[in-house]
Amino acid sequence: MAAVAELSVRRIAGALGAEVAGVDLARPLPAEAVARLRAAWLEHQVLFFRDQPLAPAQFMAFARAFGTPIEYPFVRGIESYPEIIEVKKLEHETTNFGGIWHTDTAYLERPPMASMLLAREVPPRGGDTLFASMTAAYDALSPGMQRLLEGLKAVNSSAKADVSRTREDRVKSDGRGDAQKEYAAEHPVVRTHPETGRKALYVNIAHTVCFAGMSEAESAPILRTLFEHQTRPEFTCRFVWRPGSIALWDNRCTQHNPINDYHGFRRVMHRITLEGDRPR
Repeated sequence: MAAVAELSVRRIAGALGAEVAGVDLARPLPAEAVARLRAAWLEHQVLFFRDQPLAPAQFMAFARAFGTPIEYPFVRGIESYPEIIEVKKLEHETTNFGGIWHTDTAYLERPPMASMLLAREVPPRGGDTLFASMTAAYDALSPGMQRLLEGLKAVNSSAKADVSRTREDRVKSDGRGDAQKEYAAEHPVVRTHPETGRKALYVNIAHTVCFAGMSEAESAPILRTLFEHQTRPEFTCRFVWRPGSIALWDNRCTQHNPINDYHGFRRVMHRITLEGDRPR
């Protein structure tokens, strides 16, 4: 089939990330193409697509080819599409949405399997996103640290100060009236990927408060070490956005950080998250 034969995947960094070409996501994807994309996604952890100016219905159709779209707990979706939220920073704002290394909504009992972001408006420069592989980060830990972390659980909270600050403008303008004040969940510090079987670090500076059964003060030294370790340059890749660019990342084994270096300009993205399972 031509649609499958033309599809190509090019790795862009050593640890993770690949750019996909030869596919038109505005059209229904044949099952073979979806299977190839999913295999590439599991291998590379984040896929990037260019020149895909999808209408909301087309964006939703692409999302459904990979999983089940779910609503974001704090911000309401766009009109007629509650699962699509706007991730935006306006000209007068100085804080960007999610502007810190994180895994999406780790404070939920069932965090999303995946997230996908579609660029609508981008600044003339800046606004790139960094991604980091948590499997590479785990693999690079010493055997002693791996043994120490095995079996530990971490407490993750939506109330942690850093992440609350990065979404406050959107909650003011687009907040959901039914959102809880705080969401919290305990998850394994070392998560086993349900599809690949690989182990990944599953703590992040935006949401992780402490280890279960330990105080914040007792947890802090080890968590600080892990937070510094898991975003080392050799575990990362960087994506430069253009209108119509899409990123699809595996929320179970990656982190991301949108760089806040474009004050005075607009950046508007559409985001969909896909239903996940309970981390194990």
